[in-house]
Amino acid sequence: MYQLQENQTLVLASASPRRREMLSRIGLDFTLAPTEIDETILPDEDSQDAVCRLAEAKARAAVELHPKAVILAADTLVVLGKRILGKPQSPSEARDMLRGLSGREHMVVTGFCLRAPKWTETGCARSLIKFRELSAAEIAAYVHSGEPMDKAGAYAVQGQGAALVERMKGSYTNVVGLPLACIVDVLVSYNVITPKKD
Repeated sequence: MYQLQENQTLVLASASPRRREMLSRIGLDFTLAPTEIDETILPDEDSQDAVCRLAEAKARAAVELHPKAVILAADTLVVLGKRILGKPQSPSEARDMLRGLSGREHMVVTGFCLRAPKWTETGCARSLIKFRELSAAEIAAYVHSGEPMDKAGAYAVQGQGAALVERMKGSYTNVVGLPLACIVDVLVSYNVITPKKD
């Protein structure tokens, strides 16, 4: 559907297979440059500030290796009330997160940073999710599947976790980990990508 303009290089500063798949699905060629940064949330930092700060930090780290490229970095958090849920560190923590989400609404927040030699754009997208009431057996079976273990909030809406979601308001791709419409909008506006002609 899209292609890079001539002399443009796109770098995805992420190890996420979901983000890779979304960019590939719309036809974009890109280089992978996963970055290692401290993802600790700062005291009194709200989720929107946190995801934008972390996305910017990932982009800065990738620029050192690819100074002439357009860098795309992102970070996603799940917010339940005032509690920020990252990736569970153990199956028991995953169970606790899912028990907390059961029957309740929560927010998925993704910050993104697009950084080029002459410009930088940072943005944030939010989606509202409502979970079904989950039984203890459902939670145990889902945790046993292994799917929750590397996902913010301990679920994957694009996988088996879709069965947990009663309703959603906002961008689906944001919940997967990349607000694709926002990102394409920026890339088109800066003439980094263009619709394919044939």
